[in-house]
This record gives sequence, structure tokens and C-alpha cells, in this order.
Amino acid sequence: MTVLRLGQCPDAERELIGGKAFSINSMLTLGLPVPPAFVLGTDECARYYASDRKLADDVLTELRRGIESLESTLGRTFGAAQKPLLVSVRSGAPRSMPGMMDTVLNLGINDAVEAALRDETADSDYAADTHRRFKEQFRKVVGSDPSPEPWEQLEAAVAAVFNSWHSPRAVAYRRHHGISDDGGTAVTVQAMVFGNLDDHSGTGVLFTRDPVTAQSAPFGEWLPKGQGEDVVSGRCTPLTLGHLAESMPEVHKQLMESADLLERTFRDVQDIEFTVESGHLWLLQTRSAKRSASAAVHHAVTFEKEGIVTPEGALSMISPEQLSAFLRPHLAPTARIGATLLARGEVACPGVVTGLVVGTADEAEEMAEQGIDVILARPTTDPDDVHGILAAKAIITEIGGATSHAAVVSREFNRACVVGCGEGSLMSLVGKNVTVDASAGEIFDGVLEVEIPSKDTHPDLRVVTEWLAASATGCDNPLNKILAAAH
Repeated sequence: MTVLRLGQCPDAERELIGGKAFSINSMLTLGLPVPPAFVLGTDECARYYASDRKLADDVLTELRRGIESLESTLGRTFGAAQKPLLVSVRSGAPRSMPGMMDTVLNLGINDAVEAALRDETADSDYAADTHRRFKEQFRKVVGSDPSPEPWEQLEAAVAAVFNSWHSPRAVAYRRHHGISDDGGTAVTVQAMVFGNLDDHSGTGVLFTRDPVTAQSAPFGEWLPKGQGEDVVSGRCTPLTLGHLAESMPEVHKQLMESADLLERTFRDVQDIEFTVESGHLWLLQTRSAKRSASAAVHHAVTFEKEGIVTPEGALSMISPEQLSAFLRPHLAPTARIGATLLARGEVACPGVVTGLVVGTADEAEEMAEQGIDVILARPTTDPDDVHGILAAKAIITEIGGATSHAAVVSREFNRACVVGCGEGSLMSLVGKNVTVDASAGEIFDGVLEVEIPSKDTHPDLRVVTEWLAASATGCDNPLNKILAAAH
């Protein structure tokens, strides 16, 4: 396989086209509103490395054919000075690795295309903002200024996405999860839709159930006049989805209906990225949501109660690492009495951790290697901080929301995390010993008293224990061994 037009091959395999393209293909098959896209398969990543990191001529030819298919669908032309087509170029490994590999948005723009966008929309600010975003992201990902030639931009971006498979952060992520370096990433090329277009546009992330708490209601964040990287990077602190419901109720209703369909289709909590362009909803991707330990246990119990999965299926929704994290200590009821509150933010991943606050990922890694429990404090996190996130016991940030990369990765690694504590609120804590109660979004001075949860105080844990007792393979299930060790 070289290039596959998504939505036209319902049996395409995740291992071949990657998780992102698999989700786009599935959503298109379901008839949901998704911008047209095509994908270069993971086999092309392997061929790229085998060819000394060069794209073969036949791959470049197939890229042109893929772009032509988007042009035909949309009536737009890549690089044209009238009705131009812009695209995103995104990574997509078979197993989701949030924030670990690279993306380039708004590709295909140059001075002439910016002028065309300005003339088409009568909005010079939007056109200039789109061009600025592209140049900044291209420089960061590719490492050089973009060519004014859109086809050269596309070739460079595809190569950069393939290169990001072996970036230090991606390698560290795979090492932590025991994922092989073989296989590589796919590259998805998708027509751009613009959340920064006008006052009826924006971008957001929706979880079909709260990924942090034991709440079954949907949870998400919404940023008017923004693009997806603004939300997931943590650079901006977004609004709640309630603001979308108030400003565009029909769009919000369509989003909720789509979310319900996707959750029932995939039988798991979904993490959905979406854009609204001039009042029109577009879904960009969906994936199984990274969730906190308490959310993993609760949602497994809830899915079984709702008849979505069997008890065996529910047990498979809880990893050994999540159950271990669920059984970790939490603050004792009297611990807050007389305690000094240093900062408060939004819960991104629950847990209670005590440690020394450090201000850089490198420092977190160095001190953790010395056996010191550390709390990583950052204005906001970058995917390149992953080694520090792995080393730290907790992560706290000044800006960003609960759907940012920092939050998603902390849930993936079961690290306590509090985000959005306020600009200038945390860096003064560097060098202090603090207690992070990420279950409440609070950071206290010093060491506070904790206690251990048990099945007598947690109904969900009692249900999981009963499932394991009734399971034919319960004795051999790693979850059973973790429960036995905890009690």
C-alpha cells in the first residue's frame, strides 16, 4: 500500500494505516462530518528509513494523486491563487502516542495563497493569522523556513513526520510502554477546516465521559476562533463546552449525537477532536480516551451496568497500572486542617503526591535518578518534556486545560496532574517540598497525612473484586494479584 483514500475502504487495518487514519476512515464510514483525507501507510515509514530517510519517487507521485483526489472532492486547488486548498499533515501510529510525534497544519500557504484567502473571506486578519501559524509550526517541526512552493512544503512535512517516529520523546514513550520501534507511523493528509475563520468558528476536544473523575457525563473544552494546537498544546486556557452549547446549540447537539454514536461503535470512552468552521461541525479524529485510574475503574463498572460490555470486557478496560494507581494513598479527612494552600488549578489526573518542586524536565530526570521524589512545575508543558513527566511523581502547570497534552500524557502515565494554576503561580515554588492533591486540584506546603483506599469505602472496587472472584481466569488475572498485594 502507498496511498489510501479514507472512507472508501471500510476494512482497512489499523496496523497498516495507523490509529488516526483508522478513526477517520471509521467516522467517514459511519457518515459523520469529516474533512476528506488520504493516508500514507506505516509500510512507507519503514521504506523511508530503509532508503536512508528519502521519499521514493513513486511515493511523491502518489502524494500528488492523493492531493488531486482532495481537489476533486472540494473544488479547490493546492497552491492556487484562487480557491486554494490547504491541508494538515499528521502522524498516526497504530497505537496512540498523544503529542509524541509531529503535525503541520495550514500547509500549502504562501504569499499568493494568503492573498487569495484574504480576497475570498474579506478578512485580512484571518489570512495573515493562518499564514503565521503555518510558518511558526513548520519551523518548529521541520527545522527550517518553509519553501514558497507548496509541493516542497508537503514533501518536507511528510519527511518530518516520518522522522518524528525516532524523536527522543517518541522513543522515551515507547520504552516506557514496551512498544517496539518497528512498524513506524503512518502520515495522514487531510483537507484543512478553519477554527480561526470567524466568530462562528473554533476548536475543541470532547471526551464522551469525564476522563478524570467518576462522572459519566461528557466533558470537554472549547476555544472560539482557535485551531486544535491551541488547545492540546496548553498554550491557551479554553472554555467549557457549555459555552459552545450557549453560542451554537445546534452544533453542540450534533456533537453530542456524534459522540454517542462513536462511543457505542467503539465500546469505549472516546476522545474526539473537532473544529467548527462558520457554524459547521467537523470531526477530525477519535480515539480511546486516556483516563485517570479512578475514571478507568468507574467507567468500566458503568459500561458493564449499561450493558455495553460484559464483566470480562469491563475488566479488560482496567490496566494493572491503573488499578495500582487507584489503590494509592489519598489525603486523610483531617489533613487540610491548618494546611497552607499554595496554589489551586484544574484536576487533570487525580492522586496525592509529596515531593520537591523542580522547574525543568532535565532537573526532574536528574533528581529522580538520585532517588528524590520530584514535582515537575512548568508554565505549560511541551511534548519534549516527556522524560521529565516520566521521572516526576506529579506535574503542575500554570496555563492549559484538562485536554492539553500535559493532561493527556499524565493520565496515560498515571501521574498526578494539576493544570491551569494561573500565570506566575508556580515557578516561585521551585525548591519547596509540597503535597499535590490532584484529586482536588490543590497544592499545599509541606507533607500532609494520607490514607489507603479499600473496597469497603469504594463501591466500584467492590464490584471489580466480585468480577474477579467470578471470572474463570480471575486467579491468573494481574488485577487479582494487585488487589491481593494491596490488602
